[in-house]
Amino acid sequence: MPTFDVLFREHYAFIHRTLRALGVDPTAVDDAAQEVFLVVHRRLGDYDGRASARAWIFGIARRVAHDFRRKDRRLQARLTLVEDTRSVATPEHQLAQQQVVTRLNRHLDTLNEIRRAVFVLCEIEEMTAPEVAAALDIKLNTVYSHLRKARLTLERAMAGERTMARGQ
Repeated sequence: MPTFDVLFREHYAFIHRTLRALGVDPTAVDDAAQEVFLVVHRRLGDYDGRASARAWIFGIARRVAHDFRRKDRRLQARLTLVEDTRSVATPEHQLAQQQVVTRLNRHLDTLNEIRRAVFVLCEIEEMTAPEVAAALDIKLNTVYSHLRKARLTLERAMAGERTMARGQ
């Protein structure tokens, strides 16, 4: 089994190239590479040698890149939201936002307790599904199922409201 030092020296440049190729923001590549090697160090005892070390490390890098892109998308969405609210602070805009929140809360009230908790934790509090499963002491697949059903219920309710509004 290769040592961590050997893996680090032999695969550092590969990891940097891979992370850039997998879409990690250039300013975050060093942080992502550090995260990859933290995972490698932590999971080195789990490496069984069935795949090459390079393939094993690539799998870790792929997951880390996914997480970094996801964080970046969330940050960009938040920044866009902040910029939008700064540029449009009219009373009409504030009223429209308040109406959306009121409608969403009304529709959330129609969900059962567990489905509402899953939706709020995942979509509003931005917790991951494994975090939600641990917090609510339920199976991971149950989290995904409740989240999917809650989204579908809310989408249908909101679409119904739009249809009714157009008909008036």
